[in-house]
Amino acid sequence: MSTPMVYALHENPEWWPPFADAFAAEGVPVTEWLLTEGTLDLTEAPPEGIFWSRLSASSHTRGHGLSKDYARAVLSWLESHGRRTVNGRRVLELEMSKVDQLTALRAAGIAVPRTVAAIGPEQVLRAARSVPAPFVTKHNQGGKGLGVHRFDSVEELAEHLAGPDVEHPVDGITLVQEYVQAAEPRITRVEIVAGELVYAISADTARGGFQLCPADACALDPATGRPVVPPGATLAPDPDQELFTLREDVDPALVQQYLAFADRMGLEVCGIEFIEAADGRVLTYDVNTNTNYNASVEAVAPRSGPRALARHLGSLAARLP
Repeated sequence: MSTPMVYALHENPEWWPPFADAFAAEGVPVTEWLLTEGTLDLTEAPPEGIFWSRLSASSHTRGHGLSKDYARAVLSWLESHGRRTVNGRRVLELEMSKVDQLTALRAAGIAVPRTVAAIGPEQVLRAARSVPAPFVTKHNQGGKGLGVHRFDSVEELAEHLAGPDVEHPVDGITLVQEYVQAAEPRITRVEIVAGELVYAISADTARGGFQLCPADACALDPATGRPVVPPGATLAPDPDQELFTLREDVDPALVQQYLAFADRMGLEVCGIEFIEAADGRVLTYDVNTNTNYNASVEAVAPRSGPRALARHLGSLAARLP
């Protein structure tokens, strides 16, 4: 008998090549299920297999505004039939809401930045008055650092909100969050697969700012706004130019907190991000459940994130009856 298929539910083919290579290297059969359009016959039973969701909160920025709701329908259908999902229906909601992430992290005893959620421009300004300047605004449902801005005063924010360049959040919720002055210009992302630390990476905020998507497809040419690397290709590692580097000195106690949080939330694949503040605080601010991996880090890391994921999904498939 053949091993049941692994199905990868996603909406962005540009992020897929490193995973395709990993599944091929591990000998795990995988089928892409693109959730950009389609039909769902609710009278039919789903196929047997393992269903891995890597839907992104930023899908609407690629013209796939309906993919999130399509994914909700598909995952509800799968789980109602008892199919094994990885990062399933509950995790999808965590991906789609920074409010959900921050409240869940706080409930788990993990420190997060002071944040106020607001709906409507007047309420955004009201929220900003309660957060000491400087502060940042960000979309509740976003990704890649899109829509994140720093402001030094409420007046500066008001001018932005009244201007032509304002970006409205897709779900109507804007977060006003304390600006965390970092001890060093970096953030750290801890990659977890199947209850284990894969590795941690540092991202250079002095050069990368707020847009720190690690996928090669996110690397944009500033002149054209298009990806530096075409779909299917990879960046050649250049240590002197890398935004992302392997980090090996993350506090083991923090890693254990993250592993416990992942277990509590049913997160089998995730990247959790934190910043070390100049005042000594360690603040966790983002949970990525459709995590991507950076080629330059993969080239020097002790193990591969995509291959660890492929092995995990393949082992789940092999255990199905």
